[in-house]
Amino acid sequence: MPDTEEARPFDYIPTSEPPTAVTFNGEKAVTGEKREITEDECYDKLGYNWPKWKNWSYLCAVAFVQVSMNFNTSVYPSAVPALSEHFHISEQHARVGQMIYLVTYSIGCELWAPWSEEFGRWPILQLSMFLINVWQLPAALAQNWGSVVVARGLGGVSTAGGSVTLGLIADLYEAETQQFPLAFIVLSSTLGTSIGGVIGGPIARFLYWRWFFWIQLIFGGVTQAIIFFMPESRSTILMDKEAKRRRKTGEDPNVYGPNELKKPRVSAKEAFRIWIRPFHMLLTEPIVFCLSLLSGFSDALIFTFLESFPIVYRERWGFGTLAVAWSIIPINLAYFITYATYWPWFKRDEYIRKTKGNDFLAPERRLKWLLFLAPLEPIGLFGFAWTSLGDEYGVHWIGSMVFSTCVGIANYAIYLSSVDYMVAAYGVYSASATGGNAFARDLLAGISAMYATPMYTNIGDKFHVEYASTVLACLSCVVVIPIYVFYWKGPQIRARSKFAQSLAEENKANKGRRVSRTSSKY
Repeated sequence: MPDTEEARPFDYIPTSEPPTAVTFNGEKAVTGEKREITEDECYDKLGYNWPKWKNWSYLCAVAFVQVSMNFNTSVYPSAVPALSEHFHISEQHARVGQMIYLVTYSIGCELWAPWSEEFGRWPILQLSMFLINVWQLPAALAQNWGSVVVARGLGGVSTAGGSVTLGLIADLYEAETQQFPLAFIVLSSTLGTSIGGVIGGPIARFLYWRWFFWIQLIFGGVTQAIIFFMPESRSTILMDKEAKRRRKTGEDPNVYGPNELKKPRVSAKEAFRIWIRPFHMLLTEPIVFCLSLLSGFSDALIFTFLESFPIVYRERWGFGTLAVAWSIIPINLAYFITYATYWPWFKRDEYIRKTKGNDFLAPERRLKWLLFLAPLEPIGLFGFAWTSLGDEYGVHWIGSMVFSTCVGIANYAIYLSSVDYMVAAYGVYSASATGGNAFARDLLAGISAMYATPMYTNIGDKFHVEYASTVLACLSCVVVIPIYVFYWKGPQIRARSKFAQSLAEENKANKGRRVSRTSSKY
């Protein structure tokens, strides 16, 4: 086997010797008569060449996963008053269920993601959804508050959606064609985080509190049934399947898939390396670290912001349970509006690639539209703060909803642009990369569940709602600044992200296509 860094893993070198075992990155492989199939040999069998209808059917199934998993986080706040009354605890105590789910969700995204890169997306998503649904049962049937908390914690750590579903995009699309489908998946994710509040109002108004968990279970069960029919999309798994087919038909008796040549399939050393990969990337890859913090703080701001709606609209305009739930609808509309505003931008990028080539577009261009939309977050929060004065000051509630729409636009833009950049940079390993994004988003959002209501009820005397939103607006100004720094200093940040650089070089050597796996230590 060539002793150079450029050599592809497990390349076949003709030899008259009998098969022998060699080692590559701590993994044993067989050489000799057996050889490994390459991406070039079976590129037409990979997800990049699926028909458009199949790709979009797949994306719709993935969207169900995103909405379902995020619905579990967003519907819970509506259950807080009923849980507080039933278990004789304070509402602040009842919010522990929201906090524990989001915090363990952040850990679950990091733990599940790398295994989907090794064993495929289908089994990981199936197992994750199954466990999520199982843990809805003890929550729905709970006889004490501790059972609810434990069930929520186990449900959170079982959740893989925030990272694996984004990694799926790299299985189906090359970097230059990923933007439209990625925008669709991000739309489903953001809708999931806000639609729970809209649906939670009617549940709280008309149903017993246990129905919050039964409806989550029904939604999760339907989702699992849908994704059961999803095909596998991970390149290495498809290459294994194609190699087996060729051996069975006699087309190529000596060809084997990349995973078939690994002996053992996963060693103890490699298992640890797989587990640690997302955390390692978060701490050592500046691209992952910077964009995850940016997205995480933005998400924490909007979660805090959404927690204020029951306080603001009940206290200032006397909204009831259903009216408060429907006050979140403008946020959902904002996500659709922003999704549509990205279309002309993506079309422009496609035109430039076709006429001038991929090299003409710097990766930082994926952040350019965000430069215009990100300032809407502090603008929206400042506006929301001082249109929340209510009827006492002759302020109509429509003003606060208009400004809440601005916040939703900025939140979607920050999420989409950051993950678009990461999926393009890390390709088939983007589940691990975006796991860091999900970790930051859910961890900070989970913590916000505990301070949001006290913040909106204890700052100041008469204008505590306005002061709290103003504090968030000031913080969002700080959050927005790194976007411009990253845009202008992107090349230097990329240069320090060694794994992203190594993948870029391997993609370039692979005719510009994503590699199915890397020879890097990751």
